[in-house]
Amino acid sequence: MYGFIVLFLVLGSCKDKDQRSHVDIPAPKKATYISDTLQLSKEAYYDKVLGALVGSAIGDAMGASTEMWYRKDIQLKYGYITGLTPAVRVQSPEGTWEHNLIAGATTDDTRWKYFMVKYFTEHGADLSPKNFARFITDYYESIAHNLADTDVLSQTDALDDRIEKIDWIKEWARVAIAYQKSPEDYQKAQNRFYGGELSCAGQLYTPMFGLSAKTPEEAYTMAYDHALFDLGYAKDISALVSVLTHMALRTNNMDSILNAATFVDPYGYQDSRLVGRISYNIADASIKSVLAIQEKPLVDSLITKDSLVFKVPEGFPESQRKWVRQEMAYQFLEKDERAIAFHSGEIWQILITGLQFGGGDFEKTLQFIVNYGRDNDTVAAVAGMIMGAREGYANLPENLKEEVLRVNRENLGIDLEQLAREMVGQ
Repeated sequence: MYGFIVLFLVLGSCKDKDQRSHVDIPAPKKATYISDTLQLSKEAYYDKVLGALVGSAIGDAMGASTEMWYRKDIQLKYGYITGLTPAVRVQSPEGTWEHNLIAGATTDDTRWKYFMVKYFTEHGADLSPKNFARFITDYYESIAHNLADTDVLSQTDALDDRIEKIDWIKEWARVAIAYQKSPEDYQKAQNRFYGGELSCAGQLYTPMFGLSAKTPEEAYTMAYDHALFDLGYAKDISALVSVLTHMALRTNNMDSILNAATFVDPYGYQDSRLVGRISYNIADASIKSVLAIQEKPLVDSLITKDSLVFKVPEGFPESQRKWVRQEMAYQFLEKDERAIAFHSGEIWQILITGLQFGGGDFEKTLQFIVNYGRDNDTVAAVAGMIMGAREGYANLPENLKEEVLRVNRENLGIDLEQLAREMVGQ
């Protein structure tokens, strides 16, 4: 009996196999977001590169005086910041390298742009994580060797300057040195970088790859591969700010720029099991929140001059109604504050919210970001690079761009125009 059943199953399975349908519905092919190579005249490219560098420096300078502040404290001292304010603060390795600098002065966010141009100039077409790590350690070693100079030993101020430069780069150098030793050494050093948090380290410099890349995918992969200091989805975010910067070279359409963060995913973060792509989830929620706030009906009691909850800060250039909506956007951001202000996810969330809320307006975007506080100079520096690449230097606000150019050149020794010329090979 059992033999008959087995024989029946075998014969039946053979018959089913012979008669099985051979229809195969095609699966969609993954396509690149944009496949054509970036094509700009040399003049247009220079204008956009300079716009990106100066735009980033403007954002950095606007946030330099209130970096890490809470927004209510910003309102108490400055009202609503609409331009450049003196960087009244104590010097620090990650901040200004001198006490109390004049308006237009910048921090490490702009120093990293200078550093990257020098890296591009030295390595040209041979940009690689290995060369980047070596470039950082070479810089670190040169600063360390200079500590032994006899003239420095007799001049304590000069010694302090050298030590501060070492303090700025030593966390990075530790990882870069380990990267060149072994995968095990690199993993240990990377996991303790700035306490082992998902910091925004890569976002300080990866937008620069968006200026040199030929396609959005190349902008992503170059930035991702150079994000040696990032953990987890922070690497995805560091690569995406490069993509947004590159897209800003191509189009003025903010939707197209922001949509690149959805469609450019060469390493398949969207396929991650259970969580999907965290950077996309953050960006999508931020954009939807701004759209909902802009459409939300406002209760009359919220838009009166006597409203204490939505009191307009002094210097805010728009109406009470506009301020209420901006305050709502700030409250949305505050719900997701991380333990550290320079968390990559928080930087990304503020960036996307600011870009969406600003609607393509350079000054409105940077003002939104700077007046929110937290790590506002870094977020504004990234936003300023994206918006500056989009606008081009010629279209940036005259008073802001001229002052930042002058102060960085004359007071900080960073000639942004010269850096732009180096970038485009002029």
